[in-house]
Amino acid sequence: MEQLFSYGTLRSKEVQMRLFNKILTGKQDQLLGHKLKSLQIEEEFGMADYVVVVPSDDLSDTIHGVVFTISNTDLAKVDVFESNSYKRVRVVLKSGIEAWIYMEN
Repeated sequence: MEQLFSYGTLRSKEVQMRLFNKILTGKQDQLLGHKLKSLQIEEEFGMADYVVVVPSDDLSDTIHGVVFTISNTDLAKVDVFESNSYKRVRVVLKSGIEAWIYMEN
């Protein structure tokens, strides 16, 4: 099993049902020393606005999100779901949990 930290779209129950065919349960956590940056991604019907995690010079910058425990199979589904504007990296959350997160590519 893998830990996945979500700060955006993957927290949506609708997205979870479409992607995993189930609703995930997770717990609140935080990523310190990072901030969110606006990002435009080309989709089927034009450009869409999203946010992406980037490192910050200010260690007090915090991103609030949810950490989910998912299978390797589900993690592979997320890899396909996230565009090539993101890369998957390991981070240590405020709780001490080591988790995957999708950051700016």
